[in-house]
Amino acid sequence: MSQAEPKVFVVDDDPSVLRSLGRMFEVEGYAVECFVHPRRMLALPPWTGPGCVVMDLRMPELNGLELQEALRRAGWAQPIIFISGHGDVPTAVRAMKAGAVDFLPKPVTNEELLAAVERALERDREARDARRERERLQALFSTLSPREWQVCRLMARGLLDKQIAAELGTAAQTVGLQRRRVLEKLETQSAVELARLLERLEALS
Repeated sequence: MSQAEPKVFVVDDDPSVLRSLGRMFEVEGYAVECFVHPRRMLALPPWTGPGCVVMDLRMPELNGLELQEALRRAGWAQPIIFISGHGDVPTAVRAMKAGAVDFLPKPVTNEELLAAVERALERDREARDARRERERLQALFSTLSPREWQVCRLMARGLLDKQIAAELGTAAQTVGLQRRRVLEKLETQSAVELARLLERLEALS
């Protein structure tokens, strides 16, 4: 299967619930992988494609919150949906603070669960897009030398060549050459465009 296809990972220690959820997601057209024990999922390398995780809160040996933490440590980045008949408010808050996108109390309808999965997959798409954009910008800005970085930041503040030269203790002509190199390396046409690019990088970092 291509890692470009979203996959729903389901973890529940009740085999009948697990089968039911797996069938339901498959009928709805999702790629699905089911685990009756949390450690079986942890034995896998982190999934690098799009997807989400649906897990029960109360499971033997490793409960849902512990699995959530273990998955994060192992490098899993997919959004998590908890379903539980035993959840309380503090537990739900803890799960959401740790990055869960939904905490659904049992009994949960198929419609509620499918809607939660769609929200999780949308969250995953947004996060993946942001990561790709951050990596692109980091690669672009990494081409600047330390001095060009200084010029870049002063350009982003709207300073003219003379002002930048005074700040850096150098000649305005030298700054003019560095300004052109910065714009060329960052594939921008103006200081205003550069400032927006830098602001975007800082927002994503």
